[in-house]
Amino acid sequence: MTALDAYSRRIGYAGPRTPTLATLGALQAAHAQSIAFENLTPLLGQEVRLDPAALLDKLVHGQRGGYCYEHNLLFLRMLHACGFQARGLAGRVRWNLAEDAPPTPRTHMLVLVQLEEGAYIADVGFGGLTPTGPLRLQIGLEQETPHEPFRLLAAGEDFVLQGFSAGEWKTLYRFDLSEQVQADYELASWYLAHCPTSLFVDNLIAARPLPGVRHTLLNGRYSVQPLGGEKRTRMLDSVEALLEVLEGPFGLRVRDLPGVEARLAALLERPA
Repeated sequence: MTALDAYSRRIGYAGPRTPTLATLGALQAAHAQSIAFENLTPLLGQEVRLDPAALLDKLVHGQRGGYCYEHNLLFLRMLHACGFQARGLAGRVRWNLAEDAPPTPRTHMLVLVQLEEGAYIADVGFGGLTPTGPLRLQIGLEQETPHEPFRLLAAGEDFVLQGFSAGEWKTLYRFDLSEQVQADYELASWYLAHCPTSLFVDNLIAARPLPGVRHTLLNGRYSVQPLGGEKRTRMLDSVEALLEVLEGPFGLRVRDLPGVEARLAALLERPA
């Protein structure tokens, strides 16, 4: 079985593999809804590996998820296997920041895809507001996806990606079209997985969109956001409850990870 065959089975995709906009959209939606965003590897003090074999072993064969570099490097490789012209970009995350907040580092990965219809961006690894469809690289156009609408704004020579959520436009990140290479991602990933102030080192984060709904988890706070409906949030107060949610709505295989129960217990002991 080829890597593309195994990946297609993992995301439940049996459609065409021709490099078209329809294929890109179907692959992006299937990936986002099948492989959860999660950070258990750095949370448990383990090394995040970005080589192709490690990504297949973890996200495809191991029924795990990962953060942006893991998701989008795997996705980029699978796009290349389908014959797409695609390359990696980097973004400066602006989520929950004021417009005048200082610039942030380039710690997010997204993908630029060239199609007959023009240039599109695809991103399967932004967590709670991951776009579930490709977005045409066009300023000001409100674009529908299987979940929320998104739009691109201009910021000098850069682009700003926004998603419409909970009744307002929210900025995800700012990016340009400079191509990034594996070494760029390795460096940024190492920083995110080791810096003491990184959210991924000392918090449990998980997210997964499913048809008509988004599931998110931050430590013990589990939220379900139906599209166009009210968010429902509850606090998980036991390790078993966390494991059940990670295995259930997020579809992850986590119980056998070394030290996972002790690490989750320590998170629950912290003040909310």
